[in-house]
Amino acid sequence: MRHSVIGFFLSIFVTAQPGYHYQFPTDHFNHPDYQTEWWYYTGNLQDLSGHRYGFELTFFRQAIQLPKSAAVSTDPIWKPDEIYLAHLALTDVDGRTFYHTERLNRAGPGLAGVDGNAHKYWNGNWQVYWKNPGTSEQELEAVCDRFTLTLDLATLKPPVINGVDGVSQKGPDGGEASHYISFTRLSARGKLNGVAVSGQAWMDHEFFTQAPNPTLAGWDWFAIQLDNNEELMLYRLRNKTGEISPYSSGTYVNAKGEAHHLTADQITLTPGRPWHKYPVEWQISVPSLDLQFSEKPTLDNQELASESSPSPTYWEGAVTYSGTFHQKAIKGIGYLEMTGYGQPIRLGH
Repeated sequence: MRHSVIGFFLSIFVTAQPGYHYQFPTDHFNHPDYQTEWWYYTGNLQDLSGHRYGFELTFFRQAIQLPKSAAVSTDPIWKPDEIYLAHLALTDVDGRTFYHTERLNRAGPGLAGVDGNAHKYWNGNWQVYWKNPGTSEQELEAVCDRFTLTLDLATLKPPVINGVDGVSQKGPDGGEASHYISFTRLSARGKLNGVAVSGQAWMDHEFFTQAPNPTLAGWDWFAIQLDNNEELMLYRLRNKTGEISPYSSGTYVNAKGEAHHLTADQITLTPGRPWHKYPVEWQISVPSLDLQFSEKPTLDNQELASESSPSPTYWEGAVTYSGTFHQKAIKGIGYLEMTGYGQPIRLGH
């Protein structure tokens, strides 16, 4: 397997290469040989009265290059060789409000981390615990000053490996890729501020080393759960020249859970109505599937932004889909993420 020399201090990390042999449940947890890793949870919920919500909970792990002197002199409990960032957001669809917060920690004495043996990852009192790694049943919990969310997640389909030959290629270089796993349909049941809620969730997990190509301006990522029990993941990479990268791609998952890779030339993503700098409405076409539909946000303002935060500003929120599939009407729900609209590219899908 090819290795890549990354960072000022020439530490060595493994890059994502074709032919990776996935092993579950081990690969659902930590990969310290890769520099960057994240776990993304998004979903659409409603309470017993039909009141609708969207949620996002994400965990990031980023390895930091340390000189040998720092590695020796630093207290091992507080050694800053990895940092952990987490984002939490709630869209009150019918209440027309959006709230988000974040936290940044070092591992320290258990403040944040990933523990494959304990089957969990966490940042403070935000965590996901895999109750049964064999069946992928998970328990999500997030507590902040505005709300408490607890969910039991059960997978309705097996994990999907996005891309080709074990990698999701993002550019022309050999290691310019990620190992990218998705659970495209999770049932979600739990409580939001003590009120029972239920719905559908989506989970993405990626690990990689090589930074995005410097020509990349940003990306637009769609998680689509159709009401015929099929799903699509689509992403469009935008170059600084305004052109769409040929390494844009997607995945179609049929009702049986079988995944099919989609190349850039099989997907048309056309931006529509803007909200500030973001195109919050889109037209989507996948001719090979005879699929045409439109996306609309449940709420325009679902931007995660903070003047005092080191995190990038981006838009990620609950959306709906409607259109035709094989000339029959189809609807769906999901999430949309848009990055790089006037902001530097750092973490994200």
